[in-house]
Amino acid sequence: MPPGHPHPNRIAGVTDQISDGRLDLLRSFLAVYRAGSITGGARALGLSQPTVTGQIQALEQQWGRQLFQRVPRGVLPTTVADELAARVAGPLDELALVTAPVAASAPSEPVHLGGPAELLALRVMPSLASLVTRSVRLRVTAGLADDLLDGLRQGRYDLVISTVRPRGRVLTATPLTDEEFVLVAAGPVDDLERAPLIAYAEDVPIVRRYWRHVFGRRLTTRPAVVLADLRGVLSMVVAGGGWTVLPRYLCAAELESGALTLLNDPDDPPINTAYLVERTAAPATAHLALVRAALLSAGPAW
Repeated sequence: MPPGHPHPNRIAGVTDQISDGRLDLLRSFLAVYRAGSITGGARALGLSQPTVTGQIQALEQQWGRQLFQRVPRGVLPTTVADELAARVAGPLDELALVTAPVAASAPSEPVHLGGPAELLALRVMPSLASLVTRSVRLRVTAGLADDLLDGLRQGRYDLVISTVRPRGRVLTATPLTDEEFVLVAAGPVDDLERAPLIAYAEDVPIVRRYWRHVFGRRLTTRPAVVLADLRGVLSMVVAGGGWTVLPRYLCAAELESGALTLLNDPDDPPINTAYLVERTAAPATAHLALVRAALLSAGPAW
C-alpha cells in the first residue's frame, strides 16, 4: 500500500459503524467546526446554509448535547465538539482521500512544514526528496519550537517537528524520533570547567540538561562562544575552539572519522524526543498525508 494512503481496514471500520446519514451529519459538523461558522461550513461543502443548520441540529438531538454556541460572527465549539472533532477528523479525512482522491495533474497547495534548522537540513529534507519528484510542493521554515507551535495553532504551518510536546486538544503530537546527546571536543580535555564551552544559547540548556542527567549536579561554566546554530557549534568545536554537547546524529560522521572525541560515554545518556505535531481537526490533503507518512516512516531511523 503506498505511503500516505489510509489503511482499508480502518476505513471499513468507520463505514461499518456509521450509516451514510450519520456520515453526512458528521461531515457537516466537521466543516462547521473548522470554518467557525455555519455559512463557512456550508460553503466548504457546497450545501445551503439551512441544510447544514438542520444537520447540526439533528446531530445535537442525536447526541443530546450542544455542539456549538451561536455568536454574532459565527459559532464557538463546546468542549463536547472539541472531543468529537478529535475523534472523527482523522477517519473522515482519510475516507475523503479514498472517495475523492486528488488527481495527479491537479494543482496542489504547498505543504508548510516547520522544525529545527539542523534536523531539517540533515534528516528531514533528504527523507522528503522523493516526494518532490512526485509533484509534492513544500514550504519549509526553520525556527524555535515555541514560535513554530504558535504558528501551527494560527494555521501558518501544516506540520511542525518539535522537541516540545504541546499541551491541550488543539494540537496532536506523535513521537517521531529520539535524539541522544553526547559530550564532545576535538581531542581530550583535562579540565572541562577551564576549557572553552561552545554553546547554542547563553543559558546553555542542552549542556545544563546533560550535566544534571549524567553528573547529577548544576553546571557553573559560562560559554565562551554562543552561536544559535548547532552546525556552527559543531564546526567551531571540530576546529579546536572548545567543547560542547550535541545531538549524536549531528556529529556522528565526525566521531567516526576521529575529528571529534567522545569525552564521556554514560550508560544512560540524555535523550530528547522530537514530535510530529499537527492541528487536531485540520483538513487533510493527499500531499499532506504523503509528507506525514514519509516523516513517520523515516523518523525512527534518524
